[in-house]
Amino acid sequence: MNTTSLKDQLLIAMPSLSSGFFSHSAIYLCEHDEHGAMGITLNKPMEFELEHVLSQLDIPCSTRVGRLPVLSGGPVQSEHGFILHSLERGTFDSTLIVTDQVGLTTSIDVMHAIGEERGPEHFVLALGYAGWGPGQLEQELLENSWLTAPATPTLIFSTPSADLVRSAAGQLGFDMNLMPSGAGHA
Repeated sequence: MNTTSLKDQLLIAMPSLSSGFFSHSAIYLCEHDEHGAMGITLNKPMEFELEHVLSQLDIPCSTRVGRLPVLSGGPVQSEHGFILHSLERGTFDSTLIVTDQVGLTTSIDVMHAIGEERGPEHFVLALGYAGWGPGQLEQELLENSWLTAPATPTLIFSTPSADLVRSAAGQLGFDMNLMPSGAGHA
């Protein structure tokens, strides 16, 4: 299979994905190859903050860091933490380098660094991830379930969850509110 990688792209759910977890989702793709794809949903905040997760791990944290939202990253391994972060302060024990600016870490050392405010300057904590088997995402793209958009550090780390879909689609010149439920591109 000759797959064009969508790694470091945002997937924006088309209006046809009107129910279920992926409805109105914006997902940052961390991996995409012949074995499948995985990404972190960036616009589904949970009902608790980082302080709650860090306290469960007995990691002290500052008030500033503790008030950050925790995201529902996807339906796969939803009990595991995935930290999507900038790389200006290097990598951690278990960091997947996505680009020269973005990494994905699952090890506890990044949580200690974040709690002590010596971690990455920009980060999001998500519980779970979104995953696709070989060819599954490609099929969904053919079915116009997703719009793809270039990811930027600003979209990933600084755009409020409620504005992410609109902002990402807007950089392509699309207004998602005007999209019919059957339109899209791959």
